[in-house]
Amino acid sequence: MVAPLKVGVAGLGNVGAAVVRLIRDPNSPLAARCGRPVEVAAVCARDKGRDRGFPAAGLRWFDDPVALARDPGIDVFVELIGGEGDPAKAAVETALAAGKSVVTANKALLARHGVALAALAEKNGVALNFEAAVAGAIPVVKALREGLAGNTFARVYGILNGTCNYILTRMELEKLSFADCLKDAQRLGYAEADPTFDVEGFDTAQKLAILASLAFGTKVEADAVYVEGISSITPADLEAADELGYRVKLLGVAVRTAQGIEQRVHPTMVPKDSAIAQVMGVTNAVTLDVEGFPPVTLVGPGAGGAATASAVVADIGDVARGHRLAPFGRATGQLTVAGKAPMQRHEGGYYIRLLAVDRPGTAATIATRLAEQQISLESIVQRHRGMPPAGGQDARAAGAPVPVILITYATTEDAVRRALEAVKADKVISGEPQLIRIEKNR
Repeated sequence: MVAPLKVGVAGLGNVGAAVVRLIRDPNSPLAARCGRPVEVAAVCARDKGRDRGFPAAGLRWFDDPVALARDPGIDVFVELIGGEGDPAKAAVETALAAGKSVVTANKALLARHGVALAALAEKNGVALNFEAAVAGAIPVVKALREGLAGNTFARVYGILNGTCNYILTRMELEKLSFADCLKDAQRLGYAEADPTFDVEGFDTAQKLAILASLAFGTKVEADAVYVEGISSITPADLEAADELGYRVKLLGVAVRTAQGIEQRVHPTMVPKDSAIAQVMGVTNAVTLDVEGFPPVTLVGPGAGGAATASAVVADIGDVARGHRLAPFGRATGQLTVAGKAPMQRHEGGYYIRLLAVDRPGTAATIATRLAEQQISLESIVQRHRGMPPAGGQDARAAGAPVPVILITYATTEDAVRRALEAVKADKVISGEPQLIRIEKNR
């Protein structure tokens, strides 16, 4: 009889507890599919007395994850602690150095130290699996590393943060403000007490850096990703997008260019009839633009205990089968440096919302500054603030700034930024311009 694979789990939050329950489920098909039993032999958690939905009998408990990582009684170390530094980093390094395979859901750790950890895994002939680090239950890591291993990718992009997608969905459908939707997301547990990491795009950037490495053979460099969040999006932007036939999503986009791999996270207008536009709520989606056939879009739950645990257990199953690949799809020595490639000409153009000062010459000044940067306009829409007040006086009579929406043809990021800086210097607008890229169907 084949000896069981003995697993040590560090971190027993929602995901860790779900992993233990899934492995210990007597009706689980895991052993039959892997050809050997899989057992949770030991765990590490701060609070031993907390009820996590499974009996503690038969489990060895550790207070120190590093001690668990070096324990000779486990074959696989599962890191679900989180964070880019210690103790997660020290524990993973200890396990790999001890010749134990590692399964992790820690995107922050991989985004900062992934290449070094992959090299350590290769040196010691063990696996470093991380399907759960990106897009939860969606098997996008396996698709990039295995299912499409023989294909060349032109672009990888997607909705990689359920919190942001939930907020944008509620804002659009219920005409709510960003602040109101964020409060509700926090109440429901979709957003943290400090939501900055999610709503300002940093969580998406870490996941995108991992996907870009898998797709393009580059070293994981989260600092090479251009990042914008969704906190500046207003109901007016969503209303305008709807009228133009678009929907706003926070996308992570990695694309191959002549200057390198361009990686960016930002709010984007996508056509309503595109697959990515149909993804609502906390759901995630990843689209792979593969040379030779139409794009492949994978959609599913991107977070939550059950979804993430499913991906973790699938990675454990690969170890049980003896299935081991280079963590990032190729040897670390073959990974190239991505660098921060310049933002290229954006074929879909840009949506620009300005609060224009209501005085003669304002429109001409704005048009001149755009023309100076060779930016052509597809359309200009002036939107008035509300209805005229009692007595029929136009709202503009008080001199209030007037919302103006500009839609450009294809141009470059630098050109748009230079034009808007010049417009601001001319003092013909109030506040900061709103800028959203438009993605056309390909």
